[in-house]
Amino acid sequence: MNSGIVIKAYSGFYYVKDELGVIFQCKLRGRLKRDKNKNTAIPGDRVQFEELSDGSGVIEEVIPRTTLLTRPAVANVEQVIITFAAQKPDLNYKLLDQFLIMAEASELHIVICLNKMDLVDESAGRAFLKLYENIGYPTIYCSAKTSYGIKEMQNLLHDKISVFAGASGVGKSALLNAIQPGLKLQTGEVSKKIKRGTHTTRHVELLQLHGGGMVADTPGFSYFEMETLAPEELPYLFPEMSEGIGCCRYQDCTHDHEPGCAIKEMVNKGAITENRYENYIIFLKEIQEKERERGY
Repeated sequence: MNSGIVIKAYSGFYYVKDELGVIFQCKLRGRLKRDKNKNTAIPGDRVQFEELSDGSGVIEEVIPRTTLLTRPAVANVEQVIITFAAQKPDLNYKLLDQFLIMAEASELHIVICLNKMDLVDESAGRAFLKLYENIGYPTIYCSAKTSYGIKEMQNLLHDKISVFAGASGVGKSALLNAIQPGLKLQTGEVSKKIKRGTHTTRHVELLQLHGGGMVADTPGFSYFEMETLAPEELPYLFPEMSEGIGCCRYQDCTHDHEPGCAIKEMVNKGAITENRYENYIIFLKEIQEKERERGY
């Protein structure tokens, strides 16, 4: 039996790289397809597979995952690089907070990357993420066009399985091309008409880096559904709220309208910014509305 990692899943085939770097085109064993309790293989999964006489393979077992990112679907990721642009498109803080919630809920190490730094003054660009640096999120500033920050990014990715996530048009594929020339990833220009990026990446694929490590460039998307979260989970996904959780007058406080709320007091004192709190309330309402629709 051979061991390997799924680097791409496409049209019912699973491309598995073994420990020697050889890539096998595999299918799932029938019992894995039929067993609803088993996980269908996705990029990042470590698997056991049988090599067939024609050089293809059959996946016999999917090893239990250490982490799972569901949108996009990638397993065993060690860190997520949440990528936005300094301009074209402008930084959308609500969308950034949605991606942060997604990564926090998946218990991934998070790095926020601001690309296209060539389009803004450096001090102004760095000011865009000052709030998130103060919260404690690691940040990195790059330009795929000028190679600014690319060496730092290469060091960040070394010997890790990383995933790039972010809205369309922020330059994720261009960044990966700059990180390792020769990947030849398709890149696209931002639509001038709708000010959004074209979805140039069609499927998740793990890409091998020469210096060690693997990265996933993911299909672009611009909306994150929070329907899987419960209202009481949401505050724990805002790191700056941790100090106030459990300190409110009411044990079931939603940190919205209740008196004696420790979180709202932190907002009043500036320990939590108004913008982040406002986004928290927006997300809370969305989750509560989803629960009402499901009859909870």
